[in-house]
Amino acid sequence: MLSTLIAFLGACTLVAASPGPSTVLIIKQSLHSRRSGFLTVLGNETGVFLWGLVAAFGLTALLTASEVAYDVMRVVGAVVLVAFGVQALRQARRSRTDGAEEAVDGWTGGGKSGWAAYRGGLLLNLANPKAAVFAMSFLPQFVPAGAPHLPTMVGLAALWAVYEVGYYGLYVWFVGRMRAVLSRAGVRRRLEQVSGGVLLLLGVRLALEN
Repeated sequence: MLSTLIAFLGACTLVAASPGPSTVLIIKQSLHSRRSGFLTVLGNETGVFLWGLVAAFGLTALLTASEVAYDVMRVVGAVVLVAFGVQALRQARRSRTDGAEEAVDGWTGGGKSGWAAYRGGLLLNLANPKAAVFAMSFLPQFVPAGAPHLPTMVGLAALWAVYEVGYYGLYVWFVGRMRAVLSRAGVRRRLEQVSGGVLLLLGVRLALEN
């Protein structure tokens, strides 16, 4: 059991370390404040846990079995990514036009409201059909032989989400530690442009996938 748990946490680390839309959004929101970044993490991990529950109850199989359902989710996910990307690019352009410099001030810095940051992380995760399919293929591999399937899967989903809160929390902490550099208008604007461009490209790629 201990070896299985260690293997599971190791796999969770590899999954979290793989760059993706959630990582980009978390870093982007952490540029505003640690509070926004951490609440984005909580929203994202709520999505991770919900997809884990869906996989535990076997409902993800319905998504993979229905090409129409998967394509609908894929298009929705692409729209969400493009919307976040456009929003980031608009913020970068607005800061250049206005010459505004938004302070990064720990937990009280500017940026989105707490609910908006949480909702953004949750929406981005739930709109990603790959997250659903991955949860279905990932979690069952770590259910020990003879263990009750449903409660074990739910427990693994919860552990996965909690572990990633800690992992992505390090990203938020690191961006906060770099606030003296990142609060400079030019640096901040460039990072907004990069994150917006990445999210936009990921959205277009998801939309064009077959």
